[in-house]
Amino acid sequence: MKVYTKTGDQGETSLFGGKRVKKYELRIEAYGTSDELNSWIGLIRAQEIQQTHQFVLEEIQDRIFTLGAQLAADPDKPKLKMPHIKAEDIAFLETKMDEMDESLPVMTKFTLPGGNTVVSYCHLARCVCRRCERRVIELSETAVVDNLIIQYLNRLSDYLFVLGRKLAQETDAPEVYWEPKDVD
Repeated sequence: MKVYTKTGDQGETSLFGGKRVKKYELRIEAYGTSDELNSWIGLIRAQEIQQTHQFVLEEIQDRIFTLGAQLAADPDKPKLKMPHIKAEDIAFLETKMDEMDESLPVMTKFTLPGGNTVVSYCHLARCVCRRCERRVIELSETAVVDNLIIQYLNRLSDYLFVLGRKLAQETDAPEVYWEPKDVD
C-alpha cells in the first residue's frame, strides 16, 4: 500500500465512510487539529520524563485517535463501527490530575508558560488542545458531536497544564508568576 493516493489532489478528502468533502471544511479542521495535538503530545512523551507520565500520555494519544475517528466519521452513516470516548476516559484524566496535584504547591497566581523545553511543550499542547476544543464546539453548532468529546478536550487541556506544573517540579524548573503591571 502506498502512502500517497492522489485522491486529495483536487482539495477534497474522504470522511470515514467514504463521503468526499473539501479539505477546509470545519469537520476536517476539527480532526486535523486533534492530529496536531496528538503530535505535540508525542513530542512531550519523547522527552526524558518519568515512565508513568509516558504511559499516561500514550493512553491520551490513543484517546485522541479515538475522538479523531469519531470526528472524521460521515455523519450520514451513524451506524459505522468505531471506538468512542467514554466517561471513564474523562475520569482517568481527573484521577491523574488529582494525583499530580497532591505534591504541587497551591496556585495563587497565573503562571507564565515556560520553565524549560518539556514544560513549554506542555503549554503548546495545551494551547492546541484549546483550539481543537473550539473547533469541535463550533462543529457541534451545525452537526451532531458527542458531548463527551468536548468534555474530554476540556479536561485534557487542564491535564496538560497540571502536567506542565508537575514536570516543572520534577525538573527543578522555576514557575514564573504573572504580576500585572500598571493596574489602575
